[in-house]
Amino acid sequence: MNNAKCIQQVDAIIDKVLRSSYQRFTELVNNDELHYLCETTINVLREQSTLVEMPAPVVICGDLQGQFTDLVRIFDTLGAPPKKNYLFLGNYVNRGKQGMEIAVLLFCYKIKYADNFVLLRGSSECSKTNRSGGFLDEITRRYGQENAQLLWDHFNQTFSWLPYVGLVGKKILCVHSGLSPTMYDLQQLGSLRRPALDPANPSLELDILFADPEPGTNGFRANKRGQSVMFGENVVTNLSKQFSVNVIVRGHQVVREGVDYFADRRLVTVFSVPHLSTSQNAAFPGAVLIIGEDLHQSTKVFPPR
Repeated sequence: MNNAKCIQQVDAIIDKVLRSSYQRFTELVNNDELHYLCETTINVLREQSTLVEMPAPVVICGDLQGQFTDLVRIFDTLGAPPKKNYLFLGNYVNRGKQGMEIAVLLFCYKIKYADNFVLLRGSSECSKTNRSGGFLDEITRRYGQENAQLLWDHFNQTFSWLPYVGLVGKKILCVHSGLSPTMYDLQQLGSLRRPALDPANPSLELDILFADPEPGTNGFRANKRGQSVMFGENVVTNLSKQFSVNVIVRGHQVVREGVDYFADRRLVTVFSVPHLSTSQNAAFPGAVLIIGEDLHQSTKVFPPR
């Protein structure tokens, strides 16, 4: 997207988001700008496959869950686009109170740097999930009942065009959550069904957004969440060979140190914002996975504040 007028408008929205507070966001960014941003983002996403390839180096970010100040901390620490290439694994909204700021800022960067800034779809970017998970309530609270439904619909239309899979340096496969018994080859992953506000159940698209790894499981079994599947270490090993990749990177689950490894480090879970666990009476850090030009992996941990 290189239309000068469009980029000028997007730059103005970026400036407003970054200098706004929670209270001032709705004063600075109006309904018309939000609808324009959603439509422009859809036009960019339409031009890309459901499997997006990008070269290293890249920073891979896991769940953000509406914690906007933690996203800003990542950019402030590592460099905002275009200084660094980024791939996000989904779950931008719900839970935290500033999902709108996250979606808006990420959409802006996607429009400006389409090939070097990848946004994958997460489970929270499904309308059923973010209706009950807090995003609809956030929009209603901030923009009023009279505007909420149209805005929520437009954000979800945009989410429905997000790609499902990323491939970094042809050797690092990135998905939001998991693997599927109906996952065969990269060509298939590049031609998944979209737009769909909510993937069919069962479907490959649903498994990518909801399937979870499980120690001790052999192959696949029904997911304890009530939809999709659980998968074992042998699935990761077999699919890594099948796709000729070194590692599979996912988000979707809170992990104690911000990153967690499974199947002899062939699968990495990344959760990028600090998380307070009331059940364990502990605060866990967030982290990002940094992929070097030679595909070497390192992590940057962000402790709770």
